[in-house]
Amino acid sequence: MALHLGAVCRDRFPDGQFYIDLRDGSAELGPAPSAVLLRLLRQMGVEAERIPPTEAGREQLYRRLTDGRRAMVVVDHASSVAQVRSLIPATPEVFLLVVVSGPPLALEAEAVPVSGLSDRDALEMMRKVAGREKVARAKSQMPGVLAHCAGNAFAVRAAAMRLLTEDMELDLLDPASGASGSDPIRSTTEAGCRRVRPETARLCRLTALGGWPSVTAPLAAAAAGVAEDEAARMLAEAADAQLMEPLPDGRYRFRPDVRRHLADTAGPEHGIPECSAAVARTLDLLLNRALHAAHAALPQSWRTEPAPARGEPYRDEAEGVAVLAVEAGNLVRAVFVAREYEHTTTALRLGRALWPLQLKAGHWDDVLPALRLAARCADEHQPASRIAGALHFQLAHCLGELGRWDEADREAGAAARAEREAGHLRGEASSVELQGLLNLNRWLYEAAHERFVAADAIYGSIEPDHEGAHDMPRAHALSQRHQGRALRGMGRLDESRGLLEAAVDFFAEQGEPYNQARALTDLAETLHDAGDNAEALTLIAAAEQLLTPAAIPHLGYLAALRLRCEVAQ
Repeated sequence: MALHLGAVCRDRFPDGQFYIDLRDGSAELGPAPSAVLLRLLRQMGVEAERIPPTEAGREQLYRRLTDGRRAMVVVDHASSVAQVRSLIPATPEVFLLVVVSGPPLALEAEAVPVSGLSDRDALEMMRKVAGREKVARAKSQMPGVLAHCAGNAFAVRAAAMRLLTEDMELDLLDPASGASGSDPIRSTTEAGCRRVRPETARLCRLTALGGWPSVTAPLAAAAAGVAEDEAARMLAEAADAQLMEPLPDGRYRFRPDVRRHLADTAGPEHGIPECSAAVARTLDLLLNRALHAAHAALPQSWRTEPAPARGEPYRDEAEGVAVLAVEAGNLVRAVFVAREYEHTTTALRLGRALWPLQLKAGHWDDVLPALRLAARCADEHQPASRIAGALHFQLAHCLGELGRWDEADREAGAAARAEREAGHLRGEASSVELQGLLNLNRWLYEAAHERFVAADAIYGSIEPDHEGAHDMPRAHALSQRHQGRALRGMGRLDESRGLLEAAVDFFAEQGEPYNQARALTDLAETLHDAGDNAEALTLIAAAEQLLTPAAIPHLGYLAALRLRCEVAQ
């Protein structure tokens, strides 16, 4: 109905119609308000590098873009007031339409209840889907079918699809389960399960347990314990029976109400042990995929686990980041599912595997809920451990990128304490270094420099026979780079240039294009401050050549730096 309204009212909103669907969130875990604003700004054509990191900044940009415009904004499958409150228009020319299933939200808006289809409209819908001839031939069955559907459009369409594709001798309604007045979604889902093979219905129920935002053949195969090719055939069969919906990229998804009913019936139909085993197999698949992808994305980093022996490795950094980005919704959901089913170690390892997504792809809004949960889980089950330190570090980094400085400072301090108590000097030094970076991003250059020097001293205390000693030259080079950045902010440009040139040379020799590009960027900024914009532009071009398309945040930063240098020439 919302989409239809947008179509018929197109002329009333000449400045744009924008639609965002929050249904692809992790089951009941909907996107945070800042993530909703991010999606809307992208729909409005705002380039990634122009989108502010904070919720307040995004709301201000949204209001500037809609000020004086006649536009329509549709938010589908909203689950909380917080998700949409910041979108309430400040101008009468912008029309906000929020679509909610279930109880209405306590929103400062006019509530428009949507009743079910009348029998007349339901019959017309069936004719459009199945054809007038098919509906006419089933005339004697129509009263029972319409009572069964109870005006629910999904149920009507499912009945029409069955009428279109099946032998007319088959009953459209099973009297045993489709009594008039029953829940039409439930009875339609049960009818769909009867239409498919028992093994397909089982696959649907077991896959529904996780509440996955999207379903692939490998994921469904893991849930059901069958081969991937068989799972692919079952998914197609389930889609034909209206139990799933195909997506353009070859994946599938459940309607929320259908998924809930399938998950609710999985236990009674298949038993708790089989349901638990299905969830465990699916979590194992996602963890294996995430670990392989994270290692491919950051092969030199000690913050990612070695690639598992089981499973296929990914080709390179770009493929690793791309796989993590595609699976982001399911991986975030998997952290919550693992916690719910008490697979604590899996939840923690999944949280760590998200590191390349936040570092290299800028998925801060996406991973933040999972990192919060994983860090809390680590504190409860493995306090003062390396993995607790690592997860608090990731959480601090994510919060810093989103401009939540106070929270980020607390988490970085928690990371340093956990690593220190665990006796992990490299982790402690890295966390202290992060404290410096948080200060650096707030232009607190002297405080940042002090933290970087302190981190370098901790690195220097690592003996040659201690863990991580082989990585100390790299750690020292990173520390040089960060100290060079702080010195630039302090106006000590010659010292900054010397440290940054050393860092560039080191990463070039080590064959680390990403860190080489970052150091080149820092050096270009120092040259820009010194007035040498021609040389700075040369370094910017070299950095751009080293980065892959997956490094979206840094490529955007380079574009802005290039513009600054060109204007200053």
